[in-house]
Amino acid sequence: MKHRPPLYVRHPSFICLFIQLRLAGEKRKHNEGRVEVFYDGEWGTICDDDFTIHAAHVVCRQLGYVEAISWSAASKYGKGEGRIWFDNVHCTGKEKSLAQCSSNGIGVSDCKHTEDVGVVCSDKRIPGFKFINALTNNVESLNIQVEDVRIRAILASYRKRIPVTEGYVEVKDGGRWKQLCDEEWTHMNSRVICGMFGFPSERRYNARRKHTYWGYSVNCTGNEAHLSSCRLGRNVRQTDNGTCVQGMPVVVSCVPGRAFAPTPMTGFRKAFRQEHPLVRLKGGAIIGEGRVEVLKNGEWGTICDDNWNLISATVVCRELGFGSAKEFLTGGRLGQGMGPVHMNEVECSGFEKSITECFFNKDSLGCSHEEDAGVRCNVPAMGFQERLRLSGGRNPFEGRVEVLAERNGSLVWGTVCSEGWGTMEAMVVCRQLGLGFANHAFQETWYWPGEVNADRVVMSGVRCSGTEMSLSHCLHHGEHLDCPKGGARFAAGVSCSETAPDLVLNPQIVEHTTYLEDRPMLMLQCAYEENCLATTASQVPADSYRRLLRFSSQIHNNGQSDFRPKASRETWVWHDCHRHYHSMEVFTNYDLLSLNGTKVAEGHKASFCLEDSEYVLLDDRYECANFGEQGITVGCWDTYRHDIDCQWVDITDVKPGDYIFQVVINPNYEVAESDYTNNVVKCRCRYDGHRIWMYSCHIGGAFSSETEDTFPGLLNNQVAHR
Repeated sequence: MKHRPPLYVRHPSFICLFIQLRLAGEKRKHNEGRVEVFYDGEWGTICDDDFTIHAAHVVCRQLGYVEAISWSAASKYGKGEGRIWFDNVHCTGKEKSLAQCSSNGIGVSDCKHTEDVGVVCSDKRIPGFKFINALTNNVESLNIQVEDVRIRAILASYRKRIPVTEGYVEVKDGGRWKQLCDEEWTHMNSRVICGMFGFPSERRYNARRKHTYWGYSVNCTGNEAHLSSCRLGRNVRQTDNGTCVQGMPVVVSCVPGRAFAPTPMTGFRKAFRQEHPLVRLKGGAIIGEGRVEVLKNGEWGTICDDNWNLISATVVCRELGFGSAKEFLTGGRLGQGMGPVHMNEVECSGFEKSITECFFNKDSLGCSHEEDAGVRCNVPAMGFQERLRLSGGRNPFEGRVEVLAERNGSLVWGTVCSEGWGTMEAMVVCRQLGLGFANHAFQETWYWPGEVNADRVVMSGVRCSGTEMSLSHCLHHGEHLDCPKGGARFAAGVSCSETAPDLVLNPQIVEHTTYLEDRPMLMLQCAYEENCLATTASQVPADSYRRLLRFSSQIHNNGQSDFRPKASRETWVWHDCHRHYHSMEVFTNYDLLSLNGTKVAEGHKASFCLEDSEYVLLDDRYECANFGEQGITVGCWDTYRHDIDCQWVDITDVKPGDYIFQVVINPNYEVAESDYTNNVVKCRCRYDGHRIWMYSCHIGGAFSSETEDTFPGLLNNQVAHR
């Protein structure tokens, strides 16, 4: 193919090639991808030889992003096509265009497309960024590059509604907001806009007004997760006064998911519940993110990340009542699931109503939970972050909780009463602020001096289920405040963390190690002192026996950070009889229940030694010997063997029959976890007076609600029922 000589454009201080850039390929999110260059009527790529973060900064800024986060070599985003326009690129990072950087010369390269370079740009756009189109032809091959996008309510009275579901589509270009002409506008374009703003679908809307327009039309396929991934349409013809000749301003009307839909009587739903019974997200810190789990044959399982992409992730997000996917995640980044891997090599068109309608490989051989797929979805802007803040902390992730409340007709900042304040309430605060999971809940905050004019208590009696989107949605006293201690030094506080542990008990170990032992009281004195026996043990002679239901428990930390006791080491309690420290007085509860849910026997286990009993490809970090640190490392197990004290339930007074056996880890929510529903193991149990059988042991939340109904009256650690 014969190429024209390079086109040069004279600048005040340099001569430069006129090029356009775009991000393409197999992207996890809209602001990353393979760097492609348009020159001489053809799109091509850049070789990764000598490429640096400085060159990545130039690429991202040329595309309107503030900076580059990282860059990748070896065609991470797939192999491109056409010419390799640049090789051995050297930039200082201050250039306005990649064409200003030195290289081998345009089109001079000895690379292959296996060396195509990619970048990840910051989410933030350059203020005042103006799109400059250097192409006279092939404009439709460009991606849309604007500073910002918004939906602006048509009527001023509607602008206070949360969320804004319909209005003019406006783009910010060159520091000015401009509307789009509806000439050639399609419902696929509306679908992309609504998805960007957290809405699963769109509906028709007509408007008739005159406004100032952006100079281009938009061409989306409907599968894009963001407007910047859509192609630029042709130039829009405008009149002398800036209005478009044949069209009107684009108006979109989005349909919110059920959790975000305002209703006349109650407002939007306070406790978040995902809409679809066949798909759920687990392990995410905020609403709209998590490991994807699907229900098949009554059992929840995960999706293998082979071929997982943004289109499939968007199907999941829309199915659950969110917008398009911001990012698809692989490699179990939001924690590893349990149970089977139900789907592999998922391929979606993007218009399926459910991920279960997509093509997939039922054979998941070779897939493990290390490859669990996850998503981060666009959710509607509810304005919750603006009504809450952390004050006085050493960093943005901690501080005294201050809320914006209405008092005497005006909005004022104030504190939250710390009475009854705990992990669940802290979880809601961290989620509302987008700061991840709760790390600790504090009932004294004298060491965090907040705003003096915000010392007054404006919220008391707060009780959260842990699933609310805002602290104001939790139960509280309203205007009838009751806080004897007052605010200031006794105000509620939190510290947040981007990651959290997740303890899961192995149900098979419980099932396979259960047995009965008749043990004399003479050998149970230490256990008696630690209240590990039934209350009737205090009324029997010393030469009597107790019948103990013994079992082993293997507790795995499936989360993304270590599990550490809430209490610091200097406050651990020494138990002289057993000669060890308790870092948590109640670490697990053991209950034997009748089939109607009545408790007939109980036990508990203090965490006298939280340590890494078993670990894979890691050094054990926690050992109890010599007053060592206690905890469970990510990916490690802590095993309590069946033959140690208190690893039992005293069933001396239990009559023969059918029962339900239940184990709950971290029952008082002392330590924050990413998922409490899997802290429970439930088993069927049959006792004939001499022998015991344990069967059907499983983790809470592992099966459908219909299956769980076979365990009536049973606690499932659903925090909503606190």
